[in-house]
Amino acid sequence: MSEQRFGEFVLIRKEGHVAEFVLDRPKAMNAVSSEMARSIGEACAALAADREVRVTVLSSSNDRAFCVGADLKERNSFTDAELVRQRPTARAAYTGVLELPMPTVAAVHGFALGGGYELALACDLIVADATTVVGLPEVSVGVIPGGGGTQLLPRRVGAARAAELVFTARRVEAGEARELGLVDVVAEDARTAALELAGRIAANSPVGLRAAKKAMRLGQGLDLRAGLEVEDAAWRSVAFSGDRAEGVAAFNEKRKPAWPGE
Repeated sequence: MSEQRFGEFVLIRKEGHVAEFVLDRPKAMNAVSSEMARSIGEACAALAADREVRVTVLSSSNDRAFCVGADLKERNSFTDAELVRQRPTARAAYTGVLELPMPTVAAVHGFALGGGYELALACDLIVADATTVVGLPEVSVGVIPGGGGTQLLPRRVGAARAAELVFTARRVEAGEARELGLVDVVAEDARTAALELAGRIAANSPVGLRAAKKAMRLGQGLDLRAGLEVEDAAWRSVAFSGDRAEGVAAFNEKRKPAWPGE
């Protein structure tokens, strides 16, 4: 296993082809300060460029929270001009997670509120445990979900359900969150389950995984005909790859593939 730290509050652990992206500001329950947001963006840029990583798991070092969202103590000290200057840094953090090219799995334990839940929403899959509480409470403090929540939540659960959750600012516990589709899996231990899921995903072609994710992301919101064109372009990008040749050969030879990753 290798480890790399980005600033004080983000740790990347890599084992095999799985990276664990650890939110590591435990004393503040991972409240996202400007410094932490900057580190998240830098870590995402490094992961995106790492062709050895096939899956990323987003987790927390805090035993009570995945992430409680923006650092409101810091925000309270900002002038209007400082808030405007900080906005691109905050956006880069959430966009960085959203645009990671490999499949991503959030391992949610405890509170995932506001920007914390938006970081989970930016992942492809969300694994939670019984302690999980999620929500987008931003309208209760006079703002809106600004880390992608107004766009990602309706895509996950539908417009009306997202509207109810955003407008009421209510918190949702694990059982109901699973029923509503706010999380995908509720496990006894979210981190363990997320890493196991990541391991199963990482056994597959890295070229295929990235192309499949790109096709699904780009196809969202398009009509079927346009979506199928996106899919065809993604298929063409992998059809003549080394991974495709190795996958077909391994299938016919009844062995596990040794993916070249190209």
